Amino acid sequence: MLAPDPKTEVWLTTFRRHLRGLKPEDIDEIVAELRSHIADKSPDNPEATLAALGSPQALAAQYLADDLLARAQVTRSPLHLLKSLFRWATLSIAGFFVFLGAIAGYLLGAALIVAALVKPFRPDRTGLWLNADGVSIRLGLTDQYLRGTELLGWWIIPLGLIVGVAAIMFTTRITLWFTETWRRTRTWPHR
Repeated sequence: MLAPDPKTEVWLTTFRRHLRGLKPEDIDEIVAELRSHIADKSPDNPEATLAALGSPQALAAQYLADDLLARAQVTRSPLHLLKSLFRWATLSIAGFFVFLGAIAGYLLGAALIVAALVKPFRPDRTGLWLNADGVSIRLGLTDQYLRGTELLGWWIIPLGLIVGVAAIMFTTRITLWFTETWRRTRTWPHR
C-alpha cells in the first residue's frame, strides 16, 4: 500500500472542514470515496487530480448544496427549499435564476393570500386595483387612500386564496423539478 500523499491529505482535510452541516458518517464516506478517486485517477501524480477537482472549498460547497436540495425534495417545505436554492444560487447561474423564480412565485402567492385575508378588515384599501399606473395588488397594510377602479371586489377572497395557494404549490413543484433535474445531471468526481 502506498503512503498517503501529504498534499492530498491537506486538500482532503480542508475539504472535510468545509463539509460542516453534513452527518459525520456522510462526511467520512465522501472523503473516503474522494481519497480512493484521487489514488485511482493518478497514483503517481495526485496533484493533477487535485487540480482537476478544483478548490476543496468550492467542491465542499457543491456537496452542501446538493445535500440541502436533497433534503428539500423530501420535506417539500418552501422555507427549506428557499434556503437550499439560495445555496445553489451562489454556485451557478441556473441556481440563481431558479432562486429568483421561486422568490417571485412565493411572493405572488403570499400577496394574494394576504390580500384575501385582509379584505374583510380593510375593504377600501385591499384588492386588485386599476389606476393610472396600471394594475396593482394592494394588501391593505397602509392607510393610503386608493384611487382607481377595484377589479375584483369581494371576489379577491376566494380567488386570492385559490390562486395564492396554487401559485405556492406550482412554485414548489416546478422548483423541485429544476432541483431534481440539476441533481440528476450533476457529475460528481467520485461517482
